[in-house]
Amino acid sequence: MGDIKKEKYKLVKKFLTEEELEIGLHYLHLCHERNENNFDTDQNNNGDSMFYGDAFTDTILIKKLPKMEKETGLSLFPTYSFSRVYTYNAELKKHKDRPSCEVSVSVMWGSCGTVWPFKVENSSFELNGGDAIIYLGCDVEHWREPFNGDYHIQSFLHYVDKNGPYKEWKYDKRNKKTDPIMRK
Repeated sequence: MGDIKKEKYKLVKKFLTEEELEIGLHYLHLCHERNENNFDTDQNNNGDSMFYGDAFTDTILIKKLPKMEKETGLSLFPTYSFSRVYTYNAELKKHKDRPSCEVSVSVMWGSCGTVWPFKVENSSFELNGGDAIIYLGCDVEHWREPFNGDYHIQSFLHYVDKNGPYKEWKYDKRNKKTDPIMRK
């Protein structure tokens, strides 16, 4: 349990259960292998697959809401999930996030080739499969240096404080009639 507003970021070991980790890793590998049109051309133009609001990772977003509320000490609305399969020479440029990422968690599914630290302000974290970093995405700069491995699979789960300045971004303003996450 904690107060994320005070801490700004924190490491959570074994954020995912072993079953979630095994299913998610296989699922995201398949998504990458079958990907035909969801490629990151903004951050990197090297074949990194990316998936916004995917049904599986949106399910993890919803399922982890109670854990996120416990870990942050906040009442939260989910906004969206975003997954990426990074490949050789990928980079996550130093940045702060948009309002729908007020409280974010970067979840590591798996990697091949090397450790790839996640950096937040003056700290650097080496994550194992299932580990996560919770951070205030709009407040703290976060990034990764160029990746030297084969692949690295990461999901970002985003939330907003129900009592905070970005609460209107709940569900990332997705359409209630067409998006099942809104029916929760």
